[in-house]
Amino acid sequence: MDLRIFIEPQQGATYDDQLRMAKAAEDLRFDAFFRSDHFLAMNAEGLPGPTDSWVTLGGLARETSTIRLGTLVTSATFRFPGTLAIQVAQVDEMSGGRVELGLGAGWFDAEHAAYGIPFPGLKERFDRLEESFEIITGLWGTPAGRHFDFQGEHYTIRDSPALPKPVQSPRPPIIVGGGGKKRTPALAARFADEFNLAFSPVDASAEQIGRVRAAVAKAGRRPETMIFSAAQVVCCGRTDAEIARRAEAIGRDVDELRANGLAGTPDEVVAKIAEYREIGVSRIYLQTLDLTDLDHLDLVAKEVAPQL
Repeated sequence: MDLRIFIEPQQGATYDDQLRMAKAAEDLRFDAFFRSDHFLAMNAEGLPGPTDSWVTLGGLARETSTIRLGTLVTSATFRFPGTLAIQVAQVDEMSGGRVELGLGAGWFDAEHAAYGIPFPGLKERFDRLEESFEIITGLWGTPAGRHFDFQGEHYTIRDSPALPKPVQSPRPPIIVGGGGKKRTPALAARFADEFNLAFSPVDASAEQIGRVRAAVAKAGRRPETMIFSAAQVVCCGRTDAEIARRAEAIGRDVDELRANGLAGTPDEVVAKIAEYREIGVSRIYLQTLDLTDLDHLDLVAKEVAPQL
């Protein structure tokens, strides 16, 4: 079971806060360090303000050396697909080939309004997402020396040199996620190396994984070519007092976290992760909301990870 650290810096974090967390995650040998892609805090002041995900990952790429880096997930509404392909390929080169791209349709209307970003209806967002996947993979997959063209409803690419190329071959891994019953599994089967379910109960996750597996089979892919992952908030402690302290620090209730996240003693967290493993999940993103609590990472690395 891969364990990855996943943070939400829009809730209030500087670049240095994120760097400290990323370096700790690397030192403790977590598989990856991922961040959200949001420009507005949710139920928080969010001071000192948001940080751009790909600017941040570019910095982390140069200040880490082994840990994988990525987004869960970049919003397709924030960036044109052609320039996003350039950004991700550049950060992949800056990191020596350690980048992964999680890409979604976008959902948080208020952050778009707060920064003047158009927010079309759901169907159009998914249409744009599909075209974004076609363009990004098309640009990366075009052989050097050839040009790439694309004509879609929302984006047109003409005579692009399709540069730069990412370091990873054939391309950086792509992550698709979500609970949509038809279009989401189809997009995953067509474009994704990994399918992620964020904050989804085990039963609902199993149902969606079944839909994705069926879409993968329909697309003619081998089932082992798709990785299934889950993202859950983590709140681990050796004692009830330690668990309660960590829950209070992130403004959550312990009982609620035990029901809806990965909360409790190391053994309790391991048992909950085992439920996800039974339905085919092989990678867990540990949403870590208190970026000052590096001891939390140390505890998970030393008392949860070895049991998995």
